[in-house]
Amino acid sequence: MIRANIKRTDLGHYEVSGELVFDAVVALLDSSKPFFDGKSDLLFNLKQVDKTDSAGLALLVEWTRIAKHKKQEINFCDLPKQLLDIARVSGLDELLPIV
Repeated sequence: MIRANIKRTDLGHYEVSGELVFDAVVALLDSSKPFFDGKSDLLFNLKQVDKTDSAGLALLVEWTRIAKHKKQEINFCDLPKQLLDIARVSGLDELLPIV
């Protein structure tokens, strides 16, 4: 069963949907690796994320790390409140490129 999905909506723009939970983020990370080709800035819209936990936050941190390594600009928008709360508690809200 697919619990999370990424859909390209425009050049460098992606919509993340479903559940960003521990058993879903590894597959999502694997499927997202082709986006980090160094060719365009990236924007991940998380408006359609239904459920998340600390694994979802770890995914955003990993995407940020990969983008930095590939010299790509990356941003996240429309994060669910639950994910923002986890980021704030952990102090990562200041480090993640949230627009």
